[in-house]
Amino acid sequence: MTVPTPDAPSPDVPVPDTSAPDGAGLPIPHWPGRMVDLGRGERVWLAETSPSPRTRGGGPAAGRELVVCVHGMSGAATNWTDFMGALAPDFDCVAVDLPGSGFSPPPRRASGYSVSALAGTVIRLIETLSAGPAHLVGNSMGGAIAIRVAARRPDLVRTLTLVSPVLPDRRINPATIHFPVISVPLLGEWLIRRYISRYPPENRVAGVFATCYYDTQRVRQERFALEVAELRRRDGLSYGIRSLTRAARTLTGETLRPRRLSLWRAAERLRVPALVLFGSHDRLVSPRLAGPAARTFRNARVVVLPESGHIAQMEHPATVAALFREMVDEARAKGNSGRRNPVDA
Repeated sequence: MTVPTPDAPSPDVPVPDTSAPDGAGLPIPHWPGRMVDLGRGERVWLAETSPSPRTRGGGPAAGRELVVCVHGMSGAATNWTDFMGALAPDFDCVAVDLPGSGFSPPPRRASGYSVSALAGTVIRLIETLSAGPAHLVGNSMGGAIAIRVAARRPDLVRTLTLVSPVLPDRRINPATIHFPVISVPLLGEWLIRRYISRYPPENRVAGVFATCYYDTQRVRQERFALEVAELRRRDGLSYGIRSLTRAARTLTGETLRPRRLSLWRAAERLRVPALVLFGSHDRLVSPRLAGPAARTFRNARVVVLPESGHIAQMEHPATVAALFREMVDEARAKGNSGRRNPVDA
């Protein structure tokens, strides 16, 4: 997920009705995980669907390709639980807690929060898992990171799936207009600390879901409770607020990069088969970017998902998984030949 707007979780925001919309049973539990040493003192937490010889350093599991999932700003590996569950019968799936997020320790330097540095972390992770090329999936800021990975190391990426990727958009967005402010050293940390002191975790989590979902009725009671417990834990970490402000600074910087160094230019260079998804009611990443994305990505299907917000892999995991499978099957059938598709709306 992402950091909410300062006014989203007011004390009057009710906890959403989190009963299952389809009458289904309990949601699947979050996947177990472990700490992975990437070398040079860097360690990240990794959730995985099933330990295999590949994840123990013995090479890829026979006949099973790897899916690597990368979350967005203030998110965690748990953002991918249901999506991974939909793919687990046929793929080995892992989701990383980026440095400073989830259970991963913070980077040793402030520069470690940049998209470029985090792309380096994902590259080292794929190399450490001895997976060969992987299917790389990213949401929000994780989508920006995934683009940098694919541009820098195309040999490590089979396909690229982007869910509401943060691509530079200089149009004013009321939901993210506060990012430059909380990016300011000292001021940003003071504002977030004040915000945390005013609103309890329940209200802040409700605010995030209200910002990131189209329909908060799709939030399950059990998942809501786990998010609240996790936010309480994060509130107690010495680096939690710092991680938020530096992530906001990173996204602000990416927006202001000159075109020749921007994510759009990196996307133009990609040849890997790609699926680029936008939410029709995304408040954080405008679905209007689907048009420019269709013109920029050379080998991609671009889809605007109806009745979807910013984190479609959580709101509509089965739909995202089905579109991922279609893209992978088509890439296999075409031998990864290049093409340019119109936007599916």
